[in-house]
Amino acid sequence: MDEATLHELLSGHRRDVGARLLRGGLHLASWGYGAAMSLRNIAYDREWLRTARVDVPVISLGNITTGGTGKTPLAAWLANWLTEAGRTPGLLSRGYRSLGKTAHLAERADHVGNDEKLVLDRLCPGVPHLQQRDRVSAARRLVSEQGCDTLILDDGFQHRRLHRDLDLVLIDALCPWGYGHLLPRGLLREPLSALRRADLVLLTRADQISPEQRGLLLDQLARVRGTDECVEIAFAPRHLIGLHGETLPLEAVPGRTVFAFCGIGNPHGFARTVSSLESVPSRSVSPSTQSQFSESVGDDEGRDAALWNRLRVFPDHHHYTERDLASVADTARQTDAEIVLTTLKDFVKLRPGAWHGPPLYAIEVGVEFFSGRGLMESRLQQLSRLHHRAA
Repeated sequence: MDEATLHELLSGHRRDVGARLLRGGLHLASWGYGAAMSLRNIAYDREWLRTARVDVPVISLGNITTGGTGKTPLAAWLANWLTEAGRTPGLLSRGYRSLGKTAHLAERADHVGNDEKLVLDRLCPGVPHLQQRDRVSAARRLVSEQGCDTLILDDGFQHRRLHRDLDLVLIDALCPWGYGHLLPRGLLREPLSALRRADLVLLTRADQISPEQRGLLLDQLARVRGTDECVEIAFAPRHLIGLHGETLPLEAVPGRTVFAFCGIGNPHGFARTVSSLESVPSRSVSPSTQSQFSESVGDDEGRDAALWNRLRVFPDHHHYTERDLASVADTARQTDAEIVLTTLKDFVKLRPGAWHGPPLYAIEVGVEFFSGRGLMESRLQQLSRLHHRAA
């Protein structure tokens, strides 16, 4: 089942008998999943399962849903902020869907990790990054071998084995509650009540919803967590990057016919970003894709949904083959595309010689604070002060 079909099923847009029966089965399965998660959290809360500590502060970035919420650009922002503040940060993650030692389309032949590591190597050069299933061991190695004095744990909200000093949870404004159900019926990894465990919630892509939608989300968060503290951020395009390292300003996009592709957890956010950069008249779009997009961005934003006819979506962390890229290039030419856009996360896995289509560029984005930057920085400064006193 591809990603679009899955979202149609979980969102309830598919109403045929087969879809309803499947949703019923998934709903039953979600009870078992929820029970297992509850028991696991109780075990950690009551210290039946122990957490391991390291001698430096640990900042966790995590989600309450599956799919992309923007952890990678925020991890880069944190690493760069800490570096500028005189700290020596290190990054640690599991390394899901690693490219391995001989990535098919990567330029390097050594162990390159996964796409997120390649992006972070570019966005925060020189910051050590270990990808290892045993993140406690990786944390200790970063401290002892790399001299790191602050660690950033990626995708760490459910990884409770490693103690964290600051728990940051990201919620995607375009699909905040995972269709209101736990896995596998929905996209929630934990019940919303788990957000009370977070030190701070960050609402990502806050610029891509209306003020009314944003107000409703903030009210819901306050009811769940008992506090209205929230940081709102946007991922703003900076420039375009070509296959040979050349850069183009964003002004190179308007007026050109665009085709796009991606293999990320939330293609809706990327679609909105591309749509904001160009104003190509729309062609027809399938009703199923239109409805899926409208679920996330609102019916009043239907003009952006037209981009889906010029967007090829692959599974998250997809490893591109030459056949994949040839297919994308052929489709781009059929739509008379003058430029092809993708995400940096997809782009870093490609080698220049594998692309034979219209000019291909990645959109590099950066973190911009919609609100709450002072709150975020105060928490980071407080963490550093507490560590200095403890030392």
